[in-house]
Amino acid sequence: MKKIAVVGTGYVGLVTGVALSEVGHFVNCVDVDKNKVNSMLNGVSPIFEPGLSELMVKNIKEERLSFTTEHQKAFEGADAIYIAVGTPQKEDGTADLRFIESVATNIADHLNNYAVIVTKSTVPVGTNDYIKSFIEERTDTPFDVVSNPEFLREGSAVQDTFHGDRIVIGADSPIAGDLIEEINKPFGIPVFRTDIRSAEMIKYASNAFLATKISFVNEIANLCDKLDANIDDVAKGMGQDKRIGDKFLNAGIGYGGSCFPKDTSALVQIAGNVEHEFTLLKAVIEVNYKQQRLLVDKAKEYFGSLRGKTIAMLGLAFKPNTDDMREAASIILAQELVLAGANVVGYDPIAMNNAKKILPEAINYADSALEAIHNADAAFIVTEWDEICSLTTEQFKDNLKEAVIFDGRNCFNIEEMKEAKLDYFSVGRPVVKLEKEMV
Repeated sequence: MKKIAVVGTGYVGLVTGVALSEVGHFVNCVDVDKNKVNSMLNGVSPIFEPGLSELMVKNIKEERLSFTTEHQKAFEGADAIYIAVGTPQKEDGTADLRFIESVATNIADHLNNYAVIVTKSTVPVGTNDYIKSFIEERTDTPFDVVSNPEFLREGSAVQDTFHGDRIVIGADSPIAGDLIEEINKPFGIPVFRTDIRSAEMIKYASNAFLATKISFVNEIANLCDKLDANIDDVAKGMGQDKRIGDKFLNAGIGYGGSCFPKDTSALVQIAGNVEHEFTLLKAVIEVNYKQQRLLVDKAKEYFGSLRGKTIAMLGLAFKPNTDDMREAASIILAQELVLAGANVVGYDPIAMNNAKKILPEAINYADSALEAIHNADAAFIVTEWDEICSLTTEQFKDNLKEAVIFDGRNCFNIEEMKEAKLDYFSVGRPVVKLEKEMV
């Protein structure tokens, strides 16, 4: 078993550190926030991720997992140092590497034995070469650099770590690559070895391709709306083709989160830096931008004007089973609704505190989905939480004034909506409208 330091305790860093300790390694996670570190030492996870807190507590008790603010303490005798800090998007779409540079500086200042520097953060192609030269200029201690991108989905990150499709290791040094493969061997997941730059590109290319599938199926859904076809059947028929597969073919109001929006924009910029016009990916981004406004467009068409209407936004996080509000569709929807003069009541099972920091101040909040829809003119289904998708037609009819639902995640059965005599608008599926004509 190896001694490992993980710098950064966000989604990637914390899940990585906890998982590595679970398979037997001794892991010390570093974060500059003292309060956060103290909470984690007490087994309190700073993020909501199913299964993570339990594994944290277990491995802290078994003394394989620890947390510190001191880089020197974490790096002492470490076989591998994982970089797992954020690479936020700048205004021009490029990745901001200042946190990467900060970690590299700390490594150079405190490294006193050979170690493999492992980049888990999503970084532009060529960044690991930059990290290597950056550290080499500041220390004589030998080290190697390896690209080991993560492929975790928020809300199922623990599951993905232990049951992933592959582990990508990009190394120009066979010794370094062998060490990282050895560290990951207990997971029992297939390993794909390649060079550093290809590993960096694999991460961006994977996320860009998945974003492309989402935008493509959403465009097909919008076409289905105009041609009286049903996207559910279309996507199912497409997905049965093994060349296409059935994953990421769920129509809705677009992608969000910390990865797809940031990584697609970054890849467009990476292409531009080498004078390559990535036309397809630019279209993917544009489609997603429009898709996030879809429910507001449908509601305006239905009501004529949203001024004075009360809209219940059910679900605020960018996806279920996370409290992450980054690039969530609810942000755009809330802004558009407020601009249109609507009164907005928001609800999310987990993300309410984070939502209050981001959404317009005019938004009101409810303590439950039922409270949110009570006396509202319409319900927007924004995030497909189980609690929200399990609401019954009777609950909608008993609480909504107008008995109209705009479902951005296709959660509900069309036939049940017809039987309940609810006006129901989803994405790429037949409209259920029984009570009045369009205004």
